[in-house]
Amino acid sequence: MGTHWRELNVWKKTHELVLEIYRVTAKFPRTEIYGLINQLKRAAYSVPANIVEGQSRQTTREYLQFLYNARGSLEEVRYFLLLSMELGYLNSEAHITLEEKYESASKMLNALINSLKRFL
Repeated sequence: MGTHWRELNVWKKTHELVLEIYRVTAKFPRTEIYGLINQLKRAAYSVPANIVEGQSRQTTREYLQFLYNARGSLEEVRYFLLLSMELGYLNSEAHITLEEKYESASKMLNALINSLKRFL
């Protein structure tokens, strides 16, 4: 756990996803500001925030708990992106791009979780 969180590739990838979600939701209908936009942003920034908080914890077990929380939030993001596309707020091309970023982040997060589980 000696690496700073800013150096973690999984943090970088999830942070990029958050920035992209902020960009795309800026084009969503204003009627969704307190609904889908808020939920999607909150779920998105929860992922790198949990990585940061977990990485600063004292034990591997605590770190893993925050990574599990991050994984749950990442799944929420996936659902909200699907919902956004089905509601017509996100075109299929943008959805595919975000889904690819999601997949990459998910694989990296799962790899980190699996590597840390060896230390329990």
